Amino acid sequence: MTRRLIPWHRLLPRHHRLLLWWVLAGAGIALPWLIGGSSLPWLQRSIDNAGCRVVSIHDGDTLRAICNGSEIKVRLYCIDTPEIQQRPWGTESRDYLRRITPSVVSLRIRDTDRYGRKVAEVINPTSGTVLNRAMVKAGQAAVYRRYCPDPSYSRAEASAKAAGLGIWAVPGDHQRPWDFRRH
Repeated sequence: MTRRLIPWHRLLPRHHRLLLWWVLAGAGIALPWLIGGSSLPWLQRSIDNAGCRVVSIHDGDTLRAICNGSEIKVRLYCIDTPEIQQRPWGTESRDYLRRITPSVVSLRIRDTDRYGRKVAEVINPTSGTVLNRAMVKAGQAAVYRRYCPDPSYSRAEASAKAAGLGIWAVPGDHQRPWDFRRH
């Protein structure tokens, strides 16, 4: 007794195959949002680079690092700091980042901006501290809400505002670097 295989296209009528295709496609598109992609490493858009050597820190939200033998310019994810011309807040922010940044960091790259910089969370590999969030918590950076869906940054900013730290010590345009750049 030989068993005859049924061709795959006869297992389901055509309209059921089309419905199945749309269900699978919709699930594939919606799955990262439904389960919060950041909790599953294989769904994250980030790329982890451990052991990047920091070459220089230009201002409070930009640095250069050598990762895997190539130099990259990094824009810190979720934050915006006063420009260097916004004295004294710009230089204070830069100097604070220089103090808290170890010589070797890990990067969790989220995106590439229009200037070709890698947008990343910068992590101290020994303590696990996310330097981006530490800058906000110390009042040295504002949350760039337009690009930051992470609520932990907003909580850190609220804490710094309530304590009157850094850029939140006195009112002014230095608290909104994006407005300063527009002028």
